Amino acid sequence: MRLQRDGRNYVASQYFADVPSGSTHQGWRCEDLEALSFGDASVDLHVTQDVMEHVLDPHAVFREIGRTLRPGGMHIFTVPLVNRDKPTQVCAVRAPDRTVEHLVAPTFHGSPLSSEGSLVTHNWGFDIVEAIWDAAGMSTRIVILDLLEMGIRAELIEVLVSVKRA
Repeated sequence: MRLQRDGRNYVASQYFADVPSGSTHQGWRCEDLEALSFGDASVDLHVTQDVMEHVLDPHAVFREIGRTLRPGGMHIFTVPLVNRDKPTQVCAVRAPDRTVEHLVAPTFHGSPLSSEGSLVTHNWGFDIVEAIWDAAGMSTRIVILDLLEMGIRAELIEVLVSVKRA
């Protein structure tokens, strides 16, 4: 991966539920997106791939990403925008007792860490842009890739770019 090869201070991470943020587990740095271990304004770029539909508290995630980004820093990410013509649907939330409360029948996506898969907590719509602004004050652009000459034409391949104000 180019970031790993060329990024001077590149840090790859994975989430493990029972491992504290910032520690190492199975060769990975563990990071909980809801409670990142990075200092304020210490990161130039966050990259997440198909994660935001699985977090229980996206407001906390976007707030943490905004907190850790330097001014002018970016969060570049992919997330399936399945609710194109309607608002985001919340599918599951964290109950006060810290269990997961399902608001609709649970669905799962494949996961490299679990044979059960990853629970879908949000079916995002284009209103994700407002959710990011409300949580972190970051402007977000949705880039729709359609490059047939490179063999790229499909649904659900948007790339979102959020920028922290300089």
